[in-house]
Amino acid sequence: MAIRRQPGPHFELEQAAFTAGAKLVCGIDEAGRGPLAGPVVAAAVILDPANVPPGLNDSKKLSEAARENLFAHILATAEVGVGVADVGRIDRDNILSATLWAMAQAVQDLPRRPCIALVDGNRPPALACDCQTVVGGDETCASIAAASIIAKVTRDRIMLAIDRQYPDYGFASHKGYGSPYHLTALARLGPCEHHRRSFSPVRNALEAMVR
Repeated sequence: MAIRRQPGPHFELEQAAFTAGAKLVCGIDEAGRGPLAGPVVAAAVILDPANVPPGLNDSKKLSEAARENLFAHILATAEVGVGVADVGRIDRDNILSATLWAMAQAVQDLPRRPCIALVDGNRPPALACDCQTVVGGDETCASIAAASIIAKVTRDRIMLAIDRQYPDYGFASHKGYGSPYHLTALARLGPCEHHRRSFSPVRNALEAMVR
């Protein structure tokens, strides 16, 4: 009888890379491409094959408490790099270019250079190592799932700090996404320095303020 693997992230892509001769494999993912405010954050994670944290999953499928617990576990057992592309870079270069730049910065931030990077999505960043893109990788690949958790928790903490600076926008609750509360606050207050002016709802609010 065939054994059916449980759904969720697994270590098969990493193991295949090891079998092919790779010594170090990292997973890469990002958080914050869609919001109207705040940076986009990317993370690169090299998991210890002998100590993969249990419960890894796409960060969006985990509760905040589970993400925080896994964040601490990953930091304690894996090698982690983070890249942050701020609003200025997003508005200047566009969100895709800023995201790929942040991914490359995350790999540079790792203590050791990986032999291959497993990247969530279908667009690889420019890296000094081999890349393999994995569509839906945060749901199927353990290293990418770990990176998604690091990126999500890091970005959420940044948005909490921004909320303390600009509490009227409600960043602590929506993390910069275009929720009804955020859009109402944006229309009433106009953009703050952390809003992405290249995104149409922010641009429209800014234009309405100067009419």
